[in-house]
Amino acid sequence: MARSILESNFPAVIVAGEISNLAAPASGHWYLTLKDKTAQIRCAMFRGNNMAVRFKPANGSQVIVKGRLSIYEGRGDYQLIADSMEEAGDGALQRAFEELKTRLQAEGLFAQEGKQEVLPRYDHIGVVTSPTGAAIQDILSVFGRRFPATRITLLPVMVQGSDAAGQIVSAIETANRHRGILDLQALILTRGGGSLEDLQAFNEESVARAIFASELPVTSAVGHEIDFTIADFVADLRAPTPSSAAEQMSPDQQDYFQLLEAHRIQLRGAIGQVLRQARQALAWSIKQLKHPDRRLQEHAQNLDRLENRLRLAISNNVHSQSGNLKQLTRSLLAHSPAQRLQRLKSQLENTIKSLTQSTRVLFKARQASLTELSRSLNSVNPLSTLGRGYSITYDDSAKVIRHSDDVKPGSKILSRLDQGQITSVVESVLNGEPGEDSNL
Repeated sequence: MARSILESNFPAVIVAGEISNLAAPASGHWYLTLKDKTAQIRCAMFRGNNMAVRFKPANGSQVIVKGRLSIYEGRGDYQLIADSMEEAGDGALQRAFEELKTRLQAEGLFAQEGKQEVLPRYDHIGVVTSPTGAAIQDILSVFGRRFPATRITLLPVMVQGSDAAGQIVSAIETANRHRGILDLQALILTRGGGSLEDLQAFNEESVARAIFASELPVTSAVGHEIDFTIADFVADLRAPTPSSAAEQMSPDQQDYFQLLEAHRIQLRGAIGQVLRQARQALAWSIKQLKHPDRRLQEHAQNLDRLENRLRLAISNNVHSQSGNLKQLTRSLLAHSPAQRLQRLKSQLENTIKSLTQSTRVLFKARQASLTELSRSLNSVNPLSTLGRGYSITYDDSAKVIRHSDDVKPGSKILSRLDQGQITSVVESVLNGEPGEDSNL
């Protein structure tokens, strides 16, 4: 009867508490106690139900259990028969975050090819955030410092709480609906850091689908650098902080100032060139005026006036250029290459001395080698044998006569001696060794 009363009056209850005395026997059933600071209740979760639990419970875990009250007759205690269990607080939020992330990714909401390009400069940007938060102040500060010409429109919303997601969706849809009237070009969805529960509005499916459907490019800058939300994955650009989002969507005005200065210098040079050409033309015109009448005199006066203005402009330009020249002169003196030239000169002198010495040593060595080669050559020179009484005989074609058959009687021959030469005519030719009988 007691069990019937409990089960009929408490058929579905939800209890939050801390797990203690967790037991998981071989049967696969779970037995545990849920407690808080003032009370506790025994729980049983049978295998058929606990297999659907998507986390591993442990003693000390904060959980939310759904089930019915009953009585366990064996101990005479009433207990909670658990049908489902989920993590309490951030654990449940984190699980819901992962489930939504997986589902939206499968639908293609995170695909890179579907994202719009976020430009580094816009004329008008809408900011969806709390009007009292630090995020809007950070964004305004960065735009004011980098490019104050950017127009910022605040779309005020709550950034946490049960109504925050609906307000964010409404703000994004309103901005897109009136973008033509307002000339809006992009949106920044932002807030400061916080816990997972604080950032929950940016993990809602409705917000993700509103960002995905936005025709305006959306930059998400939610929380700190380590925080990630569903909005970050769906947005066209994710910035780690509100300030970073403002920096990525604004150029540095100093770059424009430098460009303007370059154009100013270029324009000044062009004007100077025009004035010089005008002065030359004026001088030529003055030379051509031989007999000016009154009208020419008036023109001359105008030319004089223009010349004075030109001289004044040139004088101002010369004065400015003179200042620049003095500054460059001081800079040049501060970086004078005289010391380096002196050092290089000293190195060059040492190199020349070393080269000269090496050349002399090499020359003496080559000279000694040449002398030795000359001696060796003279020792084998056939002309040196002429000094010992020998001679070399040539025919009339200057060919050396090596055999008696090389000449005939009546041939002219030339004998070269050690001192001079003798020209002879062959009277007879003897074949064979000298002293032997020969045929004439």
